[in-house]
Amino acid sequence: MTDQAVDTDGVRLSGHSSQDSGFLGRTRELKELRADIERAGLDTLAGKKAPRARVLLIAGKPGSGRSALAGELVRQIADRYPDGVLRARLAEPDGTPVPVGRTARELLAELGLPVPAGAAEDDLTASFREALDGRRRVLLLDDAVDAEQVDALLPDTPDCLVVAVSRGPLTGISDVRPCTLGGLDTKSAVELLSRNTGSVRITVDPRAAEGLVEACQAQPAALVLAGGWLAARPKTAVADLAKQLHAEGDEGSALDRVFRLVHASLPAPAARTLRLLALAPAGLADPHTASALAGCSVGGARTTLDDFVALGLLRRTAGPLPQYEVPGCLHPLLVALTEAHDRPAELQLARARMLERTVRLLQSCRAITETDNPEAREKLQGMPRALRFPTPRAAADWLRLRRPALLASARLAVADGELDTLARRLMSQLVRATVAHFGTHAAAPDLYGVHRLVLDVAERRDLPRERAAALLNLGDLDARTGRLTEALARYRAALDAARAAQDPYATGRAMESVGGTHQELGDYDRATDWFGRALAERLARGEREDAARLYGRIATAHTYAGRYGEAQRGWRAALAGYRKLDDVAAYARALSELARVQEYAGRPEESLRTCQEAVEWARRAADVRLQAALHLRLADTLEHLGDTTAAGLHRSAAERMLGEEIQEFQEVREAQGSDSDDSSPGSGPSAYEIRSASGKD
Repeated sequence: MTDQAVDTDGVRLSGHSSQDSGFLGRTRELKELRADIERAGLDTLAGKKAPRARVLLIAGKPGSGRSALAGELVRQIADRYPDGVLRARLAEPDGTPVPVGRTARELLAELGLPVPAGAAEDDLTASFREALDGRRRVLLLDDAVDAEQVDALLPDTPDCLVVAVSRGPLTGISDVRPCTLGGLDTKSAVELLSRNTGSVRITVDPRAAEGLVEACQAQPAALVLAGGWLAARPKTAVADLAKQLHAEGDEGSALDRVFRLVHASLPAPAARTLRLLALAPAGLADPHTASALAGCSVGGARTTLDDFVALGLLRRTAGPLPQYEVPGCLHPLLVALTEAHDRPAELQLARARMLERTVRLLQSCRAITETDNPEAREKLQGMPRALRFPTPRAAADWLRLRRPALLASARLAVADGELDTLARRLMSQLVRATVAHFGTHAAAPDLYGVHRLVLDVAERRDLPRERAAALLNLGDLDARTGRLTEALARYRAALDAARAAQDPYATGRAMESVGGTHQELGDYDRATDWFGRALAERLARGEREDAARLYGRIATAHTYAGRYGEAQRGWRAALAGYRKLDDVAAYARALSELARVQEYAGRPEESLRTCQEAVEWARRAADVRLQAALHLRLADTLEHLGDTTAAGLHRSAAERMLGEEIQEFQEVREAQGSDSDDSSPGSGPSAYEIRSASGKD
């Protein structure tokens, strides 16, 4: 079969209309499954309302066409569920169960709902079930390993339907409607062969075709491979292949025997490339992955991957870039072949090459966004052409398409334990590229998982500096999602690690973060104490810019506590620091904050004079938004003093500066209770980042 997009275990073919999906056989099973949807459940028979969604189970061995049958069922009934279909795979290619929290996170993201970084599994599954309340959706859960995975995601509404695919029964879920698969009927199996090989060879020897179906035990995956093998050999008779399979004896399953035959018929380089695809993260490979694993050119790798698609060994995934998936039923067979034919050292070397290639692609992906950085442009031009992206859009598309494989690469590299240096570089570049293209907020759920992996490596290798960095990053993400208690614990642990590493930057950063968290918790005394400790560290190292900023943070904490005298002293100290640094913009912002405190303290005349001075400094700094904010503050102060005419003049000046932005600007200002300047010297430490892993590019 050429380019037939075979389902993981199935018999669906591409190139067919929506009326004719290309699905073969299983007429009885489809009829029974559709009847089970309408059949009354146990609760209904007992006179109760069904509390949860109905579960249809399609059970069978890998390669039996269970995923294809589930897909065809969903296609046929989709019009009954106007809210759409959600799909998730509950097992890794090696059969390891996917954590339920990760699945729930992906499903929530597919629904376009916010996914808090680091949220607990129970919260994620509860949010997912809540999102399906009052909806009519189909949830297709493929490769379910156990009943617990399905139960945690089961919608709490009878209007939804769950179609689960598994090897065996899902004991523990009530009222499951099972459908167990065997082989295809002979007519459908022969038709599947004819679609691959052409009808002539089947027509001239129909008995041989039936014999081949019997040798393949009518299993769809085995028939696909047999058809691909015959399609590549147009002069070979169907009977010849059937004889070869019978000669193999009864060792292993029919799929195993056909797969061994196909592998043995490949040229040695192609056979080795096929085996090494067992190392592809998440079972997903692209030409770069195959090139790095096999040590060949990218063009040669793509040709080989396309040949594998024609043989039924791989299938292409939908998307703008070439990507291929190893069918789940073939993954354990590939693993067995690598163990039999390849030395562990060779596999480790191939894995290292793949990770190194991924690191370089991520470097290129990030560098193309830094168009104003001459050093980044020079580094990008020094890379091989095959590793360069033509545009930032192409790089973003690649990053989005490869996201599951990239995250899986990081997890596998950390689990390996022998490639920690490469793993740290991979995770560092993954964080930077993701933030460069999608921003910290949008990427936060993925970043949380990556930083936890960095922490695992740092603790395993006893790397206190990396441990501090990972804890700081995790603490930042916890703080942004409102988990302040967890964030405080992370920051304190980061402080211990930073001190052990004798890292002054991380030590000061951790102290400041502890203070900021106490401030968010409303404990202003502890906040000022920790800010003071961080200030002492900065002053001892002569870091005047950070010291001036910390004076502002201390003043802000005093302001929240209502200690306006201490707050004014703090802002005056910050002003002195910014004056020495000749930082005009920061000096103007600090003056604006001092004016605010004076207003809070009931000194409108002083606030008016300070605000007027701040306007002049903001003008020197060419900060139009700050000038407008200060004019609005002057207007408010003048109104309090009874000078409405002057207040009107300042409001008009602000309107001229901001134009159409004025209404939105005032709404933000009122919501924040400030001049809406996000970069004031009293802002939190989130803008001061620390690298999460090795600084090596």
